[in-house]
Amino acid sequence: MTDPRATSDDAEPRIGRSLWSDAARRIGRDVPALACLAVIVVYAVVALSVGFLWPNWTQQVDYDRINQPPSRGAVLGTDEFGRSVFEKTLLGAKVSMTVGFLANVVAIPLGILVGAVAGYYGGWLDDLVVWLVTTLSTIPGLVRVIAIRFAFQGVVLWEGTPLELDFGGLPGIVLALSVTGWIGTCRLVRAETMKIRELDYVTAARAAGRRGTAILLRHVVPNVLHLGIINFSLGFIGAVQAEVALTYLGIGIFGVPSWGQMINAAQMDLVVGRWWQITAAGGAMFLLVLALNIFGDRLRDALDPKLRTA
Repeated sequence: MTDPRATSDDAEPRIGRSLWSDAARRIGRDVPALACLAVIVVYAVVALSVGFLWPNWTQQVDYDRINQPPSRGAVLGTDEFGRSVFEKTLLGAKVSMTVGFLANVVAIPLGILVGAVAGYYGGWLDDLVVWLVTTLSTIPGLVRVIAIRFAFQGVVLWEGTPLELDFGGLPGIVLALSVTGWIGTCRLVRAETMKIRELDYVTAARAAGRRGTAILLRHVVPNVLHLGIINFSLGFIGAVQAEVALTYLGIGIFGVPSWGQMINAAQMDLVVGRWWQITAAGGAMFLLVLALNIFGDRLRDALDPKLRTA
């Protein structure tokens, strides 16, 4: 017998959206977020393709075009060796995008893993992680990166083999940023895990006899992944800025064009009126950081469960 009080909503229950599908819908309707995402994609495409366009750029020297201002033949002018500043800026984007991506590919999963384990199991393991994070946090971020950078200066692994890895260049910068970049993610994930482990579905899983590792991987980690994604976009900014700062200070990447090298080389150019090289490097970095900042904020709003519920 049909209940007269039943409604069409009761007869056809609504299908809810997951956190990820709802976040994708929010981002898809956010014009500024899509515009910033397009800028980031353009930088990524440039980073992937620019090495094939100018593979021997560092060997190109034209003394007849030294320090020429922007013109039809050189959109952003030329540098002290007569090379195009526009090409140099695009090659610098490759370095910055590579450092930002590789550093966070290591740091973010590490922060999620350490924070989730510490927050779920607690006890002496949590005390150890808290002590480590607190100790490292007392040291300024740039100082930590510089210290690790110097610690691995000149270290070569698997020398003389196809897998030879010299930490004096790009790998050293990536390692230094990876070792120090997991701290913020770890603190956020640990705090969120401590709340999740007390929720009903986690308690029910424990009562059903599920092991701690299974609960951690099945119920806890998927519910803190959004923090890792948000921190990836924010950590990308920090990695790009750190690479530029280290290269500007002379302890970064050498032998390949980078924005830090451009700023360092052009620091005296403004005195004599040569503004185009430092403007190109600063403008390229500003546009990338701005796009990452705005997109990171919009992504955080889209993935925040509290805002989603509201």
